[in-house]
Amino acid sequence: MPRVLQPVLAGAVTALVGFASSFAVLLAGLRAVGADEHQAASGLLAICLGIGITAIGLGLWLRMPVTTAWSTPGAALLVSTGPIAGGFAAAEGAFLLAGVLIVATGLLPFLGRWIAAIPTPMASAMLAGVLLNLCLAPARAVVQVPALAVPVVLIWAVLYRLARPWAVPGALAAAMVAIAMSGADALPAGASLRPELVLTPPAFTVAGVVSIALPLFLVTMAAQNIPGMAVLAGYGYHPPLRPVLAATGAATIGAALFGGHALNLAAITAALAAGPDASPDPRRRWIASVTAGAGMILLGLTAGIAMALVLMSPPVLIEAVAGLALLGALAAALVAAVSAPNGRDAAIVTLVVTASGINLLGVGAAFWGLVAGGLMHLLHRRREKAVVADLVPAGDTST
Repeated sequence: MPRVLQPVLAGAVTALVGFASSFAVLLAGLRAVGADEHQAASGLLAICLGIGITAIGLGLWLRMPVTTAWSTPGAALLVSTGPIAGGFAAAEGAFLLAGVLIVATGLLPFLGRWIAAIPTPMASAMLAGVLLNLCLAPARAVVQVPALAVPVVLIWAVLYRLARPWAVPGALAAAMVAIAMSGADALPAGASLRPELVLTPPAFTVAGVVSIALPLFLVTMAAQNIPGMAVLAGYGYHPPLRPVLAATGAATIGAALFGGHALNLAAITAALAAGPDASPDPRRRWIASVTAGAGMILLGLTAGIAMALVLMSPPVLIEAVAGLALLGALAAALVAAVSAPNGRDAAIVTLVVTASGINLLGVGAAFWGLVAGGLMHLLHRRREKAVVADLVPAGDTST
């Protein structure tokens, strides 16, 4: 292959893998918080446009492979949260507020310090609790629709061993074939295959802010933006974080008006554009991220087709594909949650409360998981201080 085409091909692969591996999670999340099929397809299109604009703009400006993506853990959060008071308009208001918080983090350094103050085990445990239910979907699908789900899981397992980046796209392709061969129902009346942006005026509610906006902001920062910067640093790139956050936050605000939930630095697919496979010359790898941005814009035009696939398939099968896409993220979150002995108790409390799916006072489980874990963390610190005080004799000033 000519070297001049290598970063272009890498960018195309980055876009295809990023889109195919998790669009089912995104659509499931938007539908869970009240979007109809038109609003969900609009959200997918809007966020693809935002990804394309930010990736192209940042790549051309910085001459670095700064790839952007939608927040897959954030979409999983929406699935676990479910409907809130105020419907999808309230969810859109929460998306918009999350974008404002991301912009503010880029402009106001103290916000970044506040996020860093959240114990890593707790943040990881909240993410694990959010992901757990979706990651159980493949097992449920194998029991409920074995003829459709078993081939999907088998193909995913084989590709995961032989060509890991293509495991979820391969599983998705297998699901599409299984749906076609099963004689799935025709496209529901009123559904459209054409790409279309649907403007829904946002509403701002307490439930939306607490159940969606704040957890979505935290998950996006902790599970996407920070790892995304780490991936880029691992390949020798150090883009300025503040303008990157401002750009992705502004794109989130714009996408939110049309149903998109959150944009951020790519973490999982970032290596495809920033690694040596994109180009032997690190100075040319920015071409891959720009190409990936253009590819996401083109793939966004298939949002109606993607929504049609979801509508024609058994819900548990699409959830199974989404769960397979999130298994790696779940594993990483669990390891980070329990690896430090000092924070393990608080992390476990955060995990079980978040995974419980409770809805108390109209507020979702992710918020209550952080509250319960935070109380456990404070209790543990008080106990540690009390133990230290008992061990140190009164008046002892020795060091």
